[in-house]
Amino acid sequence: MQLPGASPSPEDLAAVTALIGRIPQGDFRVVVRATDGAPVVLMNAPLLEDGTPMPTLYWLVGNTEVHAVSTLEADGGVNTVEAIIGLDAIDAIHVRYQERRDAMIPATHEGPRPSAGVGGTRRGVKCLHAHFAHWLAGGDDSVGKWVSQQLDERGVTYAQPI
Repeated sequence: MQLPGASPSPEDLAAVTALIGRIPQGDFRVVVRATDGAPVVLMNAPLLEDGTPMPTLYWLVGNTEVHAVSTLEADGGVNTVEAIIGLDAIDAIHVRYQERRDAMIPATHEGPRPSAGVGGTRRGVKCLHAHFAHWLAGGDDSVGKWVSQQLDERGVTYAQPI
């Protein structure tokens, strides 16, 4: 399976390894960067190198963004956004995300596949980080957009969507 875009440079691999605390286990692309060029959002292959399914297509790794979204989650952001946006609208986000990820899996693949939508979620919001990463990467994700609005209100400076 071939991800779109340029393979990560040695500098990207080192930066991502430092950000996530380990060597990435699958192929990825840096799809959103901070103004200084640091990785903020990764696009992951839907299967790791050993064939394990990877449900998280878009992964938020930027330090500033991860910390800000963690604070928003700790303040009850998941329950708030579910109430504002509604489960039916969130279900539609999951479907679009799953379709995008699953289209990247070769038709000849016979092993396990990632399941569900954003970050492997079947219903509702499991992780604001994954929705924000999806939105920053240009995805149609009203949860991610809501996160950006909350961060704007809090005065957080973060990478801008593509």
